[in-house]
Amino acid sequence: MSEALFSAAKVIGAVAFGLNVAGFLGWVERKQSAVMQDRVGANRAAIFGWRILGLFHPIADALKLLTKEDFIPKKSSRVLFQAAPSISLGFSLACLAALPFGGAVEMGGKVWNFQPIESPFGLVFIMAMLSVGIHGVMMAGYASGSNYALLGGLRGAAQMISYEVCLAAILAAPAFLYGTLDLQEMVLWQTRPLAWGLPAWGIFTQPLAFVLFVTAGAALTKRTPFDLPEGESEIVGYHVEYSGMKFGMFLMTDFIESIVVAGLVTTVFLGGWHMPGLAFQGPAGAVLMLATFALKVFAVLFLLMQIRWSLPRFRFDQLLDLSWKNILPLALLNFLVTAWGVYLWQ
Repeated sequence: MSEALFSAAKVIGAVAFGLNVAGFLGWVERKQSAVMQDRVGANRAAIFGWRILGLFHPIADALKLLTKEDFIPKKSSRVLFQAAPSISLGFSLACLAALPFGGAVEMGGKVWNFQPIESPFGLVFIMAMLSVGIHGVMMAGYASGSNYALLGGLRGAAQMISYEVCLAAILAAPAFLYGTLDLQEMVLWQTRPLAWGLPAWGIFTQPLAFVLFVTAGAALTKRTPFDLPEGESEIVGYHVEYSGMKFGMFLMTDFIESIVVAGLVTTVFLGGWHMPGLAFQGPAGAVLMLATFALKVFAVLFLLMQIRWSLPRFRFDQLLDLSWKNILPLALLNFLVTAWGVYLWQ
């Protein structure tokens, strides 16, 4: 296989991974919340009498969204209205291509790198792509021609900008410690051993940054308890005028952003594809790398779901206070302590 074909296959594989996991998360969100609330959850959709724990519900959802009427408000800005879902979903999917799903493995006399897009500035690339998603949210609220949707878009933009700033401040400390913005190099840095047999994963070297990042990342995804831009049952959201697959694209964007956040947590704080004691050699090593990374991502997604169904929705002032008055000062303090620690250690 040529380098170009392998690179294309990696990007397509990363996007396919995100889309399939996002579809599966629709089922996980329902069933996990049902377990936590002592109820059954989705279990009605069936094929030939088989229900299989409600696993057919994501298929039923997809069919409904694809066949539902595509409604466009009379007073909307048609071009912007139709472009907004694609902008939100497209740029969130682009983030997946920069995640290091695996490292370099020698096969057939050649070295194959399983990171879809290899870049010395991978962390900056992902942050930039996430920030463009803010335009999709604001554009959807503005272009709908509805004051309620516009207010939802403003809430969404304020929330996402606030927590994007927090994420950048939080990631400054581990990036300074690792000495690189290359996500693959960050993983390789974490493969070194620490004291007491622990690996140098970010969760051990940067525990405060880990807690802050999970909190800010959960808020960035706009899901409960940080779902003020949408508010589903109580607040009119930025996508209130959307129907059919355009609405589904916004829903998929939230799930894809959750996967991106989980992938960043895995890469920066959980050693990425690395697992102490495992040898990653040959085709079996490549599969093991990919499986290790995927399992860590699933574990973080499970944690995000637990947070989602454990806390009540924040008020908007509480949401912004959490970012500007709590997370951001702690992130800056953590960066200063890290910088001085690295300086004194060297």
